[in-house]
Amino acid sequence: MIRIESGDTVNSAIREAFHRLACSADTLAPIDVDAPTSMELSRRIVRQVVAQQHDRPSLVAEIAIEIGAEIIEGARHPGDDLNTVDLARRFSTSRTPIREALLLLETQGLIVVPPRRRPRVAPSDVDLVHEIYELRSRLLEMAAAHIAARASETEIILLRQMINDMERAKHSLRAFLWSNVVLHDYMTSIGGNRLARRVVESLLLRTLPLRRLSLAQPDRLLRSLDDHRRLLKAIEDHDADLAIALVRSNHLSALRNVLQALERDRAAGAP
Repeated sequence: MIRIESGDTVNSAIREAFHRLACSADTLAPIDVDAPTSMELSRRIVRQVVAQQHDRPSLVAEIAIEIGAEIIEGARHPGDDLNTVDLARRFSTSRTPIREALLLLETQGLIVVPPRRRPRVAPSDVDLVHEIYELRSRLLEMAAAHIAARASETEIILLRQMINDMERAKHSLRAFLWSNVVLHDYMTSIGGNRLARRVVESLLLRTLPLRRLSLAQPDRLLRSLDDHRRLLKAIEDHDADLAIALVRSNHLSALRNVLQALERDRAAGAP
């Protein structure tokens, strides 16, 4: 198996960690990711993002990493209060590092800190969700078109390995989500546009909870897998137009699933 090299990107630690996980078993065996492992992957991805704003290890960074990972993993839900007194007690510190950590997460769109009100996990804004999916779709369409037109044989072999990992992960929501993260990270790394890659990375923490929500809906995971199988075939055939159409269709389907789930939550009285 070709090794996937990691670079100094936001997702490099995840790519490396998932590669080790996928290679730890037979290449035909199912891949599973348990809750503690998934939480650790979330910590790694938040740590890399936080390091870009807060470039030295500190209690503030560690608090931001823990709270951010809990939001990504669904342990904290949109609209949930973040009580700074409780958090200070949990992390054995004063409220000042807590506030600084929450401000770091606010810049990533994970929480909101209203004036003179308690911070909370960012509520689901339907208009913003639309904008995120539209922007992300356009950028990944560009990457898919570039890859279909110019991918080397080595790059196509790596893409096949990643689709195989998605196949192996199809019985586990956590494993499938992280295999999806690895695939799209690789696509943007070979997609021919460094600025587009940076924009996709800047949306990462906002999109992970949405992607988890989408894939958790009935049959969505298997439909996503089928979309990615067809995308690989389009790339192998160097069919850029079909690759663009498949990326767009996949994002529209994911968006519909997210919006339907949010509507159900609202109808049930969720925050």
